[in-house]
Amino acid sequence: MLIILYIHIIKCNYAKVVVQLNKINEIKKDVRCPNCMKIISVTGNAGDTLKVTCPACDFVGKVTFKKQQYIIEAENIHKIYTTGKIQVHALRGVNLKIEKGEMVTLMGVSGCGKTTLLNCLSGLDDLTSGIVKIEGKNLNDMSDDEKTQYRATRMGFIFQFYNLLPVLSAVENVELPLLISREKPKAAREKALLSLESVGLKGWANHKPSELSGGQRQRVTIARSLVCNPLIVFGDELTGDLDRETADEIMDVVCRLNKDQGLTFLLVTHDSKIAERTDRVLVMGDGVILKEYVPTHW
Repeated sequence: MLIILYIHIIKCNYAKVVVQLNKINEIKKDVRCPNCMKIISVTGNAGDTLKVTCPACDFVGKVTFKKQQYIIEAENIHKIYTTGKIQVHALRGVNLKIEKGEMVTLMGVSGCGKTTLLNCLSGLDDLTSGIVKIEGKNLNDMSDDEKTQYRATRMGFIFQFYNLLPVLSAVENVELPLLISREKPKAAREKALLSLESVGLKGWANHKPSELSGGQRQRVTIARSLVCNPLIVFGDELTGDLDRETADEIMDVVCRLNKDQGLTFLLVTHDSKIAERTDRVLVMGDGVILKEYVPTHW
């Protein structure tokens, strides 16, 4: 049984603690020491809370192992792009599980497969082989129309460059997915206004994108991604076009939505400061997940 580690670090002068586990089905996971940033391997079982001491700097913390309910399950997925005689093996047997309410980041150098993985998990790209399940539903068993409908009602998307229609106001951009799904205009407008309010833009509903700052435009994009009450939100470099202060403000919004509404987020980023604010970090390289770790939250 896979688990996720929730870490609560405490500073103290305890001697090193050796923990002996007598339970079966032990799980090993990597966590990061907040003091020296060393990656530490910890072994435990669901329900265990252990004291762990960093062997490099004697920093002591508590690690709790918690059972997971998975929203996304990917098994041995491959993606090969073919152009003429050239084949690019973008994904090479990726295995991944994401829990409901979890916030996960994908990191790695450009071209390592992060965006391809995002597209395959959301059904935007077809798999060459493998299985992706969302809420236990196999995407391979869905038609293109069924995938489109599922994305429209159960998934949200946030992109780096906003993709807002410049001739529409903020509220009109946010309500557009609802209108396309044949929601009644009055109900769509009410939901769009509530979604804008949830990201702190209640007073900016009638402003067009050109009248908004970069951070405000990204908030509109987030509001649009939430308006259909999605199960999971996918973000591809959602802060990549923003300065440090604005990027932190956007992540404040994302973290609050994750905490208050229990939304699941899968975010692609090159920004380690963004990754450190999430529950789990997956590092990719050459189409595979090289390692994963749980960042420390102060």
